[in-house]
Amino acid sequence: MSSKSAATSESLLDELQTTLAHGTVARRVETLRRVTDLFVNGVVDYSDDQIDLFDDVFQCLMHHIETSAKALLADRLAPIDRAPPLTIRALALDDLIEVAAPVLSRSERLDDDALIETARNKSQAHLMAISTRRVLSGAVTDVLVLRGNDEVIQSTVNNPGAEFSERGFTRLVSRAEGDDDLATCIGLRPTIPRHLYLKLIAKASATVRARLEAANPPLAGEVSTAVREATRRARSAPSAITQETAIAHALVKSLYEDGRLDEHQVATFAESGKFDEANAAIAALANVTVSVAENMMVETRAEGVMILAKVSGMSWSTVKAIINMRDELSGTEPADLGACKATYERLRPSTAQQVLRFHRMQETAPSAA
Repeated sequence: MSSKSAATSESLLDELQTTLAHGTVARRVETLRRVTDLFVNGVVDYSDDQIDLFDDVFQCLMHHIETSAKALLADRLAPIDRAPPLTIRALALDDLIEVAAPVLSRSERLDDDALIETARNKSQAHLMAISTRRVLSGAVTDVLVLRGNDEVIQSTVNNPGAEFSERGFTRLVSRAEGDDDLATCIGLRPTIPRHLYLKLIAKASATVRARLEAANPPLAGEVSTAVREATRRARSAPSAITQETAIAHALVKSLYEDGRLDEHQVATFAESGKFDEANAAIAALANVTVSVAENMMVETRAEGVMILAKVSGMSWSTVKAIINMRDELSGTEPADLGACKATYERLRPSTAQQVLRFHRMQETAPSAA
């Protein structure tokens, strides 16, 4: 810090003390402007302790000043990576969107905790501002998807820097029913889990399928207007398989070939909500293809899960974990576990094998023209 800057700081500190004790609102605003100028012009040279001091000063001055002055402060501090963190947080949590919007949409100083707190408690305008950030984590988009209105959802899905958790994608797929624009945007997200992509395609309108075909030429002619055919053919489309799905399948294949894939591992996958890993593991243990297992796993009812598990000789506790995982990820009404347990205990392995043979036949049967 130069001697000139130090002298300026000392005079400002004297002025600040007087302003806080006796100053009018207008004087506070003028002092805030001068402090902001000093900070912006010298921020690259300030130590963390000096930035903490500015943080205290800004927060003192922000009380009892008009909205326009706070909005101007937010606009000036938003693009600064080393902006005072507590001041930035206070601006982000302001009820007035003209104050909060600049930092919510641009400030790299805001952490996920502050963004999540804002998204949970503030207005749709606040959520809209957050949705435009350069980068959004899955934890933040979870809240945007849960609380956001249609405009917020569309903005978030259209943001190339937004990440989505599996739970977030599940909510989006459910929300997209009847909304062709949203369904198309979700279907074009490269990280959508494969089973949710299939669910989206199965429920999509002809318009959505046509848009996805146009955007993904390898899918042209493969996404049929028939729901069953759309689901079956989408499985064979490379663009429908995310990198995460491919990694999951490779992991399960390695465990199986090493003799380390067992019921306990399946239960672990299910309890962790890892659909792709659990699905591939069940497929390997039941000696069916991943696509057959996936088709049975995403059925509306839980019988498909129970058939696969019975053929694999799994206990009810593991079956329950798989059903719970499936219900949670799909966002559907939870299955009646008592009824499922009774059905599973009555189900004979020989009956399960017969049903599974039927599913294998369906996969190998030629499709209708």
